[in-house]
Amino acid sequence: MTKLRLGVNIDHVATVRNARGGAWPDPLRAALLAEAAGADGITAHLREDRRHIRDADIEALMAGLTVPLNFEMAATAEMQAIALRHRPHACCIVPEKREERTTEGGLDVAGDAARLADFIAPLREAGSRVSMFIGHEPAQIEASARIGAAVVELHTGRYCDLLSEGREDEAAEELSALRRGAAHAHQLGLEVHAGHGISYDTVAALAAFPQVVELNIGHFLIGEAVFRGLGPAIEEMRRRMDAARAPLGQAGA
Repeated sequence: MTKLRLGVNIDHVATVRNARGGAWPDPLRAALLAEAAGADGITAHLREDRRHIRDADIEALMAGLTVPLNFEMAATAEMQAIALRHRPHACCIVPEKREERTTEGGLDVAGDAARLADFIAPLREAGSRVSMFIGHEPAQIEASARIGAAVVELHTGRYCDLLSEGREDEAAEELSALRRGAAHAHQLGLEVHAGHGISYDTVAALAAFPQVVELNIGHFLIGEAVFRGLGPAIEEMRRRMDAARAPLGQAGA
């Protein structure tokens, strides 16, 4: 069983910096600490309103990282141009609304397939792996495969929210739907990632999906870093991911 990769989203280091202005805390420094603590990649979302990550952060990350950068972006001409200029390892296409606090759901690939197929074609030609951030619905997974995406990242926010609210029966149903979605995507030849809202309490169940090869985690880790430091927070997440994955490796041995 392949080791599960951990992508660390450093957006909210930039959120703290921007709350006061200036240059501290530095997202690149956080990314390098994450790398040293066991992150396999770094995720950064350059939003249209630049509420956290800024253009200069992307420049610095591209120049300073030795692990892959996953560039989260809306499907706009501006973001496409930035991605084509930098050519990050991966481009994850996400829905984006100015009024939302965080990404509220998955992209409607099925309802916008023709435009998205045209949008991602230059990114693919430039060498970036294209990922679609979607829900677990079969139609969205199938549309992602049809338009030529290499990866789908399943939105885990609803499962994490339900579990944190103590709605365990509903959480179990959502987890089952995510599991079916991961299996379906894998059968279609898509690489499967998962992310949004993942914490120490929710990571084990998601890490146990055999089809999932990467988890992207951000807000929880940056928050936990306030109490234990960024390196130790990531190391603990890595430990929990590996522990959840270990039985799968034993089963496949």
